[in-house]
Amino acid sequence: MDKSWADKNKEIQALLAKEATFKEAIKKLLEFRGELFQQITWIVEAYPDEAFYQMPFAGAKGYHSKTLAYSIWHIYRIEDIVAHEMIAGDEQILFREGFLEKTASPIITTGNELKGEEIAAFSEKLNVKELYLYAKAVKESTDQILSHLQYKDLKKKFTDETKQKLVESKCVSEDENAYWLIDYWCGKDVKGLMQMPFSRHWIMHIEAMLRIKDRLCKLARKGTDPVAICGLSCSHCFLGAWCGGCRTAYNTCSCAIYSAGRICPNVKCCKEKNIDACYECGELETCEKGFFVPSNDGANAAKAQSLYIRKYGKKEFLKIQTRLHEKFEFQKVQEILGQDYKEALRILEENR
Repeated sequence: MDKSWADKNKEIQALLAKEATFKEAIKKLLEFRGELFQQITWIVEAYPDEAFYQMPFAGAKGYHSKTLAYSIWHIYRIEDIVAHEMIAGDEQILFREGFLEKTASPIITTGNELKGEEIAAFSEKLNVKELYLYAKAVKESTDQILSHLQYKDLKKKFTDETKQKLVESKCVSEDENAYWLIDYWCGKDVKGLMQMPFSRHWIMHIEAMLRIKDRLCKLARKGTDPVAICGLSCSHCFLGAWCGGCRTAYNTCSCAIYSAGRICPNVKCCKEKNIDACYECGELETCEKGFFVPSNDGANAAKAQSLYIRKYGKKEFLKIQTRLHEKFEFQKVQEILGQDYKEALRILEENR
């Protein structure tokens, strides 16, 4: 488990144990859930639909053997069931807000019963954008439930009536890999449910999602030209764990994510001109498209690198990138090359 997440979770659980610190615990839990959910938001915003049904660790032991879509479904189906069927005693978000139809899910269960290719096939059927909205709605509804809890509510136990209600809902499969969940949940008090489905369960599956997306990005970059269209080096980029590069469908550069059709304007322009990248364009020095918009503080550093590629080639460019990273401590190349592309080119040539 990520140490910072483990430490936060440990602190929250300690605060929950005392009435005097209960409200602080709830406040920190809600903040922590927001931090964790941001990881899911970034993943959904960044990757193409195909990423959500890929299984790069198929056959492995652990949560990372699943898919991104399955992980989201599983986390929030469990939370939806526990929060509404057990604690609030009202209708699940899946049914109340029509997300079963919106997500196009063929099941209403937690998905524990699915194995191997069944997980991939299930994931491919899901509408990822609606799945995300379902997860968000569940998270927000649970946050409301948590914010209204009192310390005395933590010791609430669940009866055989609650257990029967869960059985009749058919939201947990009768498969042996799933049915145990009912006994597990009903054996907890409210505090126990807060410690697992509402926090620790998130951590374990979101960490698995991060492993999955890391692997997908590495696979996407394999055998792909590491020189970005605008003149950056994907092999040296600090976003390498999140991005497959702008020459792949796993391009998570902000220029792609926030552009029409998720296509970076520089990529689009080079395709239209039938050129490899911006270094081949005669308008490079005056270009203000995509990554080169004047408001981007990395624009001129990227231009300088494109000019360097034009002059010395990609092989030499990658060498100079390695040399700069060995010589200086930095994340973004503009920290070294500055804001003037002519001066930046001079610095690059000086370090050849």
